[in-house]
Amino acid sequence: MKIFNTENTRQADKITISAQNLTSYELMERAATEAFLWIKKHFPDKETTFHVFCGQGNNGGDGLVIARLLHKDHYSVKVDVVEAAGKPSDDFKKALKNLLESGIEDNKGDSYPYEKGKLIYIDALFGIGFNRELPEAVKTVIEKINRCEGYVLSIDTPSGLFMDRPTSIAVKSDYVLTFHFPKLPFFLPGNSAFVDKIAVLDIGLDKDFIANTPTHHYYTDRKEIAHRFRHVKPHAHKGTQGHAFIIGGSYGKIGAVCLSAKAALKSGCGLVTAYLPKCGYEVIQSYFPEAMAVTDGNTHIQKISFDGAPKAIGLGPGIGQHPETQQAVLNFLKLQTKPLVIDADALNILAQNKEALQYLPENTILTPHPKELERLMGSWDNDFDKLDKMKAFSSRYGVVLVAKDAHTLIVYGESVYVNATGNAALATGGSGDCLTGIITGLLAQGYPPADAAIVGVYLHGLTADIGVKETGTQAFTASDILHYLGKAYLKIESECRQK
Repeated sequence: MKIFNTENTRQADKITISAQNLTSYELMERAATEAFLWIKKHFPDKETTFHVFCGQGNNGGDGLVIARLLHKDHYSVKVDVVEAAGKPSDDFKKALKNLLESGIEDNKGDSYPYEKGKLIYIDALFGIGFNRELPEAVKTVIEKINRCEGYVLSIDTPSGLFMDRPTSIAVKSDYVLTFHFPKLPFFLPGNSAFVDKIAVLDIGLDKDFIANTPTHHYYTDRKEIAHRFRHVKPHAHKGTQGHAFIIGGSYGKIGAVCLSAKAALKSGCGLVTAYLPKCGYEVIQSYFPEAMAVTDGNTHIQKISFDGAPKAIGLGPGIGQHPETQQAVLNFLKLQTKPLVIDADALNILAQNKEALQYLPENTILTPHPKELERLMGSWDNDFDKLDKMKAFSSRYGVVLVAKDAHTLIVYGESVYVNATGNAALATGGSGDCLTGIITGLLAQGYPPADAAIVGVYLHGLTADIGVKETGTQAFTASDILHYLGKAYLKIESECRQK
């Protein structure tokens, strides 16, 4: 799914209005109706009170139409038009006239009693075009909403959220009902207080314009994954499914290479070899009998040298930073030509020896968490600056960056893919080791590097989305990622058949 910026979104509206012979108000009614139907489905209790806060632009007009439809459907509705939130647009005026004719009056900011648990605040103050500082009167309204005890729905975007720069104050939404495209700021860490969950509502914008308009930002939902997913051929065997090498482990961190190697095999590759110190030999042979093992050193890896020709290599899980290990990693990278995934302490070794970045094979996949990313490319001022620096880093060194976070971003040159799966259950030790194994396994099966990263991150997150329904968030562990990987594959394969 494409993520459009404000300019392209407005252009999509204009093209749709022209191509479908609509008025702008009719498109407003269409969008608001989709939001109303979503609200009605998720909040069917007619004793619920909806308190709608409207600005005076088209986003406020959406709110007025939603309020009118809720009232018509016999919900209790209160409307506050916030006059400080801009000048009335023509479509807003028409929506307000229709609202008043339906029998609803402007609440004028009055308070009223409500039963806790049956109040929904609808935020329709500003839309994606908001680009100025908030007036004090509007800040007061937003602070009131943020202090409320009710559930908060924002229409299209949380009011106050900027589309192209950091935000200091905005509505803290429980759910954002956004129109046709997800918005990039929804997924940036600095905006996590303002966006909890989102629903993307299809409002029938012009398909040709959307298909033919380029963008650098994408939301990797199930349709995108179905496009990239590779089914196993009926006559496949272990020799055709690829051989993955996982290099890592050190005394006390053998579990990391065990998890990663098992994840690689469970991702679908035919063979897995773990390259690890001798202290881990019996551990991995006992834990994971399907793996082959090659050892070097006693408690840490001292050199990296092996026979055979793996299709892909994962480097770093549990490898540590012993001086001998650091030198072994650097020597290995200078000679490496195979598809490569680098994680954990191997990333930290790279960060301390940045000249080695030039030796990485083209399209090497790096999987840093935020601190590892900072060590690699330096600090950033805000999330937008971070994105720019990630694009520059990816382009300069020809690598695929997998920036792990609540919403993992895959950056490949100028292109940014926002992952749609996963939850807080993945905030557990060993989760990243499993991701390294999954991506390495996909590379070994012949996935192009960008596809391996995108599909691997999606699979990884999907295991948690499936697993938490049985384990809960707190009890989910990295081993559960391996346990639910098969169910994640089954879900993807089922969705591919429905495509």
